Amino acid sequence: MLLEEKNGLHFFWCIGMSYQNTSTEIRSAYAINNEAYEALLKAAPEYGVSTTFVLSTCNRTEIYGIAKDPVLLMGLLCRFTTGDIQTFKKYAYVKQSTVAVQHLFNVAAGINSQILGDYEIVGQLKTAYTFAKERHMTNMFIDRLFNTVLQSSRAIRSKTNLSSGTVSVAYAAVMFLKEHCTRLAEQKILVLGTGDIGKSTCKNLLQEIGCQHLAVINRTEAKAEAFAQELGISMIPYAQLQEAIAQYDIIIVATNAEQPIVTKDMIAAYPGKVLVDLSIPNNICPSVKELEATVLANVDDLSKINDATLKMREAEVPKAKSIINYYVHEFAEWYIMRQNVPVLKAAKEKIQELNGQLAHSFGQVDYAQNIQKVLNNMAVKLKEEKRPGCSYIEAISDYVQLAPMPQHLKK
Repeated sequence: MLLEEKNGLHFFWCIGMSYQNTSTEIRSAYAINNEAYEALLKAAPEYGVSTTFVLSTCNRTEIYGIAKDPVLLMGLLCRFTTGDIQTFKKYAYVKQSTVAVQHLFNVAAGINSQILGDYEIVGQLKTAYTFAKERHMTNMFIDRLFNTVLQSSRAIRSKTNLSSGTVSVAYAAVMFLKEHCTRLAEQKILVLGTGDIGKSTCKNLLQEIGCQHLAVINRTEAKAEAFAQELGISMIPYAQLQEAIAQYDIIIVATNAEQPIVTKDMIAAYPGKVLVDLSIPNNICPSVKELEATVLANVDDLSKINDATLKMREAEVPKAKSIINYYVHEFAEWYIMRQNVPVLKAAKEKIQELNGQLAHSFGQVDYAQNIQKVLNNMAVKLKEEKRPGCSYIEAISDYVQLAPMPQHLKK
């Protein structure tokens, strides 16, 4: 690929782990919330990292950044998570340069998602990038890359059926309930969390099942109240969480707490419940599975759901990859031209100096068009031939040849 011809990209990395080779328990140790993310960005310069952002979802934790050594990024991430660096190194993938760039495009497209084509990843990526940008931890390279990634993602969504239908983690939770619960529409369902996944889950429950008894609960009650009013469902104050768990048949947790907020003790006295944990780290204690007549599913369990929509999406992958290739090469061209800016700037300054000398010797003559024409030709040659030294010399020669000789010297 074109990008590999420039050494600057050599220090761009993606280091992470995903559902593909780790369990929810392992990934939970490396999930990061906003408070830890804030602290990570502040500490990044201590690790020689001035540009970075972190993507932490139920499927993966990845840190993207520019650093001399990937171990620096690993150390930075592990410092602000509960997992140790030795375990991280054991399971982590390390992607460098153009491979890291390609990976980011694939992630944004949903090609690498646990549920193929899951479009929720785009919103999660935007949130992660914006968080870092607002704290001045991105640069021109990252900004341009991310904007191109978003263009690619939008093109895939509009020109392919990779993300068509209603298949996502939230939707998979509904499909799981359909398989494991009888008379589902009549069951009392409680959703903890009103973030993007929690909201999507509620909407899918209403659309797919037509739930008669659906309620939400959230630490920020004003947010939960506004969402409940929007959908016409119930809102329960967070202080009444234990009472709500006792009353509701199905508990879905889509929160972002560092520790489980639903424990074995909270469920033990109420057998027969079905629980779904859409959180990483786990926000329902895994030991709940030990309780008799209790069902617990996490995001890894939900990924096993397979239906016609997913099969249709698989057929769209080649189209999506073709679109990704187009935008990767578009970014590559921009990147290469950015590397040539110093050469173009030097040529422009030298030509303007020659222009001034001609004006001083032969009178004021406007050669602005000639200057721009020469620089445009030089840019094209740099793009096609990538010979900065030769192109610089040729540009000076071209300008001298284009410069019209004053009439009094032609006699």
